[in-house]
Amino acid sequence: MVPATGRRAADVTAFNVDDDVLFDIELPPPVSLADKFGVPPISVLDRRAGDWQDRRRRWLALGIQSELGRDSPVYQMTRGGATDWLAEMVRGTSYAAADGTSVFDPVVCELVYRWFSRPLDRVLDPFAGGSVRGVTASVLARYYTGIDLRPEQIDANEAQVDLCDGPRPWWVVGDAAHIDALVGDTMFDLVFSCPPYGDLERYSDDPRDLSTMTPDGFRDAHRFVIETATGRLRDDRFACWVMSDVRDRKGAYRGLVADTIRAFTDAGLTLHNDAVILNPIGTAAVRAERPFLATRKLTRAHQHLLVFVKGDAKRATARMGGNE
Repeated sequence: MVPATGRRAADVTAFNVDDDVLFDIELPPPVSLADKFGVPPISVLDRRAGDWQDRRRRWLALGIQSELGRDSPVYQMTRGGATDWLAEMVRGTSYAAADGTSVFDPVVCELVYRWFSRPLDRVLDPFAGGSVRGVTASVLARYYTGIDLRPEQIDANEAQVDLCDGPRPWWVVGDAAHIDALVGDTMFDLVFSCPPYGDLERYSDDPRDLSTMTPDGFRDAHRFVIETATGRLRDDRFACWVMSDVRDRKGAYRGLVADTIRAFTDAGLTLHNDAVILNPIGTAAVRAERPFLATRKLTRAHQHLLVFVKGDAKRATARMGGNE
């Protein structure tokens, strides 16, 4: 025990001994929800917060460059100027790289892996895109399988495998519509992905690429991938899907989030969580006035993290235990 002199009352519990000497017992520091879970596990995930930004910078300091692999002339933003559109609606809980390319946020990866899987679990990502979900899975001791149509993207991801100090990610070139042929008999403990948001970003000129499809074609192909991917998910496990909505050419929302929920529930899963991910506002605050006055349309600055469970939710939760 140490004398209480100079210590804050909130830090100690004091009692008298012999009525003359005051002693104190140090209490353990309070443990916040952020200390326990990375960020508070509530349905609003705020990427604008300082703690979140610090956490993201620490991940990126590993050397993750998930924007690599998108230098093809075919890759493009399809709605107006890339910079303006990304500032309004950044795809998939991402931040914008220097060239305007959208890059998935590693903190979202960390939370999904820590909250909805266990170390040494197998993760299936049907729309792998850049390296970030594979690298973070490895660092957090998950076995990752990511599928992408574009060989140049897989090559760029493989070039970053030296950043991985856990199980080596496996990126495979192929069409997510043929998961069974690509992964063999492997079953998985988590399905986690972020598909194209319709034709918001075009990734290739491959007709199998969802970003090249008509709205009806996108809906059907997306639904089929969800059905196929969740068919490789073990019972009593979670599936996490990052999705947002985009407007059609007439300005109406397409309903991509609602379509995604229907696709998962039709595949036999139940909706377990719907979290809203708040993006940094950036220039949206400056640009929001004119379109709002002209159309009463709000400038979008959020996505959804949809979490589904296959099997029994209580058993899926019990399986997590005190996982890290």
